[in-house]
Amino acid sequence: MSIIELVVPVIGESITEVTLSSWVKEDGAYVELDEIICEFESDKATVEVPAEKAGKLIWVAQEGDDIAIGDVFAKIDTSAAGQDTSSNKTEAPVETPKEEAPAKEEPAKEESTNSYASGHPSPTAQKLMNEHNLKAADITATGKDGRITQDDVQKAINNKSNAPAKKEEKAATTPTQNAAFSRAQRTEKMSRMRRTIAKRLVSAKNNTAMLTTFNEVDLTEIMALRKKYQDKFVERYGIKLGFMSLFAKACAKVLMEMPDVNAQIDADGKSIIYHDFVDISIAISTPTGLVVPPVKNVESLNFAEIEGAIKGLAKKAREGNLTLQEMQGGTFTITNGGVFGSMMSTPIINEPQSAILGMHTIQQRPMAIDGEVKIRPMMYLALSYDHRIIDGSTSVTFLVKVKQLLEDPITLFLDL
Repeated sequence: MSIIELVVPVIGESITEVTLSSWVKEDGAYVELDEIICEFESDKATVEVPAEKAGKLIWVAQEGDDIAIGDVFAKIDTSAAGQDTSSNKTEAPVETPKEEAPAKEEPAKEESTNSYASGHPSPTAQKLMNEHNLKAADITATGKDGRITQDDVQKAINNKSNAPAKKEEKAATTPTQNAAFSRAQRTEKMSRMRRTIAKRLVSAKNNTAMLTTFNEVDLTEIMALRKKYQDKFVERYGIKLGFMSLFAKACAKVLMEMPDVNAQIDADGKSIIYHDFVDISIAISTPTGLVVPPVKNVESLNFAEIEGAIKGLAKKAREGNLTLQEMQGGTFTITNGGVFGSMMSTPIINEPQSAILGMHTIQQRPMAIDGEVKIRPMMYLALSYDHRIIDGSTSVTFLVKVKQLLEDPITLFLDL
């Protein structure tokens, strides 16, 4: 018997530990060379791990285990290599029940047409399935090699919610009756992403002199602009003109004029790193937590390119497909709590950046305009900043300039 050990590979420069989020292949299953056997969740992304040799897989670690880089997580018995899958199944006790199943032809057909990923959910999809008590059999997989994606799960959830009213009432009343006066508790291990988010937020609060300044912006002109040109914009670029690209472009313009807000303090705490470019990190909410992948060189992109980049990153983030490279960097962050109905908040700085802009919900409010009271679509803006590098006057000026560009968007388009 020849057994090789599989160790956790180096995933990123600053990553020292990962979590084994899911096994793709069962313990004792036969695996081919380069066949995906499991998925690791790191601080920044989920990584698929292939088999280094063909043979019988032997689990060492279990799902949910935290494993250090370089530690053994599985073994492969290479003495089983060279046997075809069908003969291996006849001999291996784990696979024997499948051979003896009544429908002999069906499994064989499935084995020949489906890959190892068939019917297997991505980590994001799995979490969504758990939250809504869905099984793989309830979902139609459309992902690569038959994998269940987050969109597949969402469709199943929507179909479930559109079920006949009587069934819905039954399902709704039963848990309520069982849960009446319940004192039950449960403990669940935090995901690696959630732990990382928690650690970084605490670090930002403890290690920066964080302060927040507020202003409000009248979005009348922005909304009129989008209403007038939206159809033409979609026809020309195939994507909608959203608020995020307008805010990102306005921030990028002002950041180039005010380099302090776009800078960061070096790790030694004695130097300031200035950037001659603007990479804006966009906060994206996913089922596993908040991620902030950056859109690079926003100062040089047009509105359609910014919208396309944000849309692509958001789709990847929600499917758990962001790469480490796509997660790294950023000189400034924008977060939009308004999509969840937030009226006002104090966002926390995304270290090592020095500032973050918080957008909020748009509300119709009475405003005094040229001596008259008019109803206007208003939004509160919040800029949290590190007072060690950004002075109060600088932060206020930055927010006022962004406000002016958004209230008169023609100046933004004409670069005035």
